[in-house]
Amino acid sequence: QVQLVESGGGLVQAGDSLRLSCAASGRPFGHGTMGWFRQAPGKEREFVAAISGSYGSTYYVDSVKGRFTISRDNAKNTVVLQMNSLKPEDTAVYYCAASIALIVGGAGRDLGFYDYWGQGTQVTVSS
Repeated sequence: QVQLVESGGGLVQAGDSLRLSCAASGRPFGHGTMGWFRQAPGKEREFVAAISGSYGSTYYVDSVKGRFTISRDNAKNTVVLQMNSLKPEDTAVYYCAASIALIVGGAGRDLGFYDYWGQGTQVTVSS
């Protein structure tokens, strides 16, 4: 049984940093895709970042480019989202997701691309 467990959320001030981690168990995803989505109150879940394939190609939503970095440790089957220069609009529940497939085109931005999801971790950024 595959499980994704997120950690690292919390309450910070604007401009601060947070590091989210997601540990996967049950199957390896080193040749697939792992990503992060977020959902703010009253809004739909949206794509944030993904890392795909053996070479670790990365993808980001425009609003986090230059501030967030996604990375992966295949030996530990984990993915990390380093979030710097946080803004109040980054406030959301952040979800880890994993797929056995590689990203082709814009597929990695779609919720339906992912086979597995974590329970989410709250990130709150105060102004």
